[in-house]
Amino acid sequence: MNRVVLPSKRLGETVVVPPGGIDFTSQLQPSETISSATITASVYSGTDPNPGAIVSGAASVSGTVVSQKITGGVLGVIYELLFVLLTSAGQTIEVAGYLAITQDLP
Repeated sequence: MNRVVLPSKRLGETVVVPPGGIDFTSQLQPSETISSATITASVYSGTDPNPGAIVSGAASVSGTVVSQKITGGVLGVIYELLFVLLTSAGQTIEVAGYLAITQDLP
């Protein structure tokens, strides 16, 4: 499984992660496309009884680029976001990213 670096998110923000999305071109064969993408959240560090609540709506797929809107969270928690893609060639591709929730600006 591959990993990506995600910038931290302030508690009150709603953001698209990662900025600009993840481009899966290098993991796809010529003419292979992304059939579906699912993003799930779990707690990597800290405590949140409902980590899935930070995932807002469905993943966005634009050609070979996938992104997800993220909202809320618990201050100080680090979440693991797991991007799972199914492709037209029957591949399942997984990429994980870690997202820290930081304090809002004063």
